[in-house]
Amino acid sequence: MSISDLATVAGVDQSTVTRFASKIGLPGYPALARLCREHLREQAQTVSRLDRLQELASADPTPPPPDTAGSFMPLESIAGTDRANIVRTFARISKADWASAVDACATGRSVYVIGLRKCYAIAYLLRYLLGLIREDVHQVSPEAGLFPDSLRRISSEDTCVAVSIHRYTRLTVQGLRFAKQRGATTIALTDNRASPLASYADIVFYVDSSSVSVLRSLTAFTSLAQALVAAVALRRGTQARSALLLEEDVLSQFDVFAAEPNDAQLQ
Repeated sequence: MSISDLATVAGVDQSTVTRFASKIGLPGYPALARLCREHLREQAQTVSRLDRLQELASADPTPPPPDTAGSFMPLESIAGTDRANIVRTFARISKADWASAVDACATGRSVYVIGLRKCYAIAYLLRYLLGLIREDVHQVSPEAGLFPDSLRRISSEDTCVAVSIHRYTRLTVQGLRFAKQRGATTIALTDNRASPLASYADIVFYVDSSSVSVLRSLTAFTSLAQALVAAVALRRGTQARSALLLEEDVLSQFDVFAAEPNDAQLQ
């Protein structure tokens, strides 16, 4: 963040931020920002998170049962953290931003979705669900080196949704920047205000990804993507219904799903 952004979030004057940096022995705000970046970079390492998980396991007071490696079960901790992530994420979404994002995804000529590495799964889910209720939804990915080609037709009539968390994938940032330059409505699903996606997004949703596990949690991202598609379906009304009916007809023609069990098989 810039010093003014941090001061706004903290609810203090910029001079207070500067005095704080001096108080802890730093020459100024830039040094404080560098220190925070280094701390985030260290936290992002998977090995460091594994060390933290092992610390939690070693702190578990329950004696391990015979013939097991230990008693620590992170189920409760992970479930509790994920619930908190969802609550915090949805609580900070403004009604105006939500309405704008829904409208952009419902009425844009095409919707382009970008998400790589760990965020690929969220991008795929969003593209798949949106594709059930409207036409012209594209997932932009780097297969065969065609990432730039996938975005060549994007324009001011379109919408681009990018998903990334720290450490941010370069192609995702470049893709959203390109969409912004082309005049498309840009939406970012990311983790904090220091995300480079925020600079190129018309609408930003900050999603909590805290976790006690080895990797950061994507549960709140999944919930947000599903909520966005549900709202788009309501916004499109009969158009969404027609698209879903067509989808069901195609699935039936190709006999996609296994036959339902009959009563005798269920007994």
